[in-house]
Amino acid sequence: MQAERLMLETDDNGHLTTVPTLPPRVRIEAIFLVLDKTSKTKRRQPPPEIAGKGRIIGDILSPVVEPEEWDALR
Repeated sequence: MQAERLMLETDDNGHLTTVPTLPPRVRIEAIFLVLDKTSKTKRRQPPPEIAGKGRIIGDILSPVVEPEEWDALR
């Protein structure tokens, strides 16, 4: 299975403004999500009960264990 994302636009009558080229002799499943032009993606916020209460007390970039201990490298 191969996924491909297409952004399609319609005119005032609901017809596609451009028709995408599709591969020959394949079955395609389409799920349409209608994007509202007036709404913008809201930035996610933590719940007020925990907002601003976190703190970093150490190195957040280095692994906790040495790479020699990783099973993926064996």
